[in-house]
Amino acid sequence: QVQLVESGGGLVQTGGSLTLSCAMSGRLFNVRAVGWYRQAPGNEREWVGLIRREGTTDYADSVKGRFTISRDNPWNTVYLQMNSLKPEDTAVYYCAALDYGSNQYDHWGQGTQVTVSS
Repeated sequence: QVQLVESGGGLVQTGGSLTLSCAMSGRLFNVRAVGWYRQAPGNEREWVGLIRREGTTDYADSVKGRFTISRDNPWNTVYLQMNSLKPEDTAVYYCAALDYGSNQYDHWGQGTQVTVSS
């Protein structure tokens, strides 16, 4: 099993920056990627981006160029650096871990609220 705990959410003004952390523990040797998702009230959960074990990243078009995912070595914490924040970025942000041999995220954190004021 893998445990994930997000932190770093809060209130920020439009144009500001915030960095979220996803602290991981447990069977990390079996994790091949960590993704970030977000969900705003009344909206479906939206994929934000991911980082693979080897360090490569992918991003949703809506955040490309503004958000950056990174990780520490060893594979304990994943970060989501968010710049040039917009009110539409307001959501609960979740990190999730994808195991080798799986095609869906198997482990989820509890989420952290990000609110961008206009």
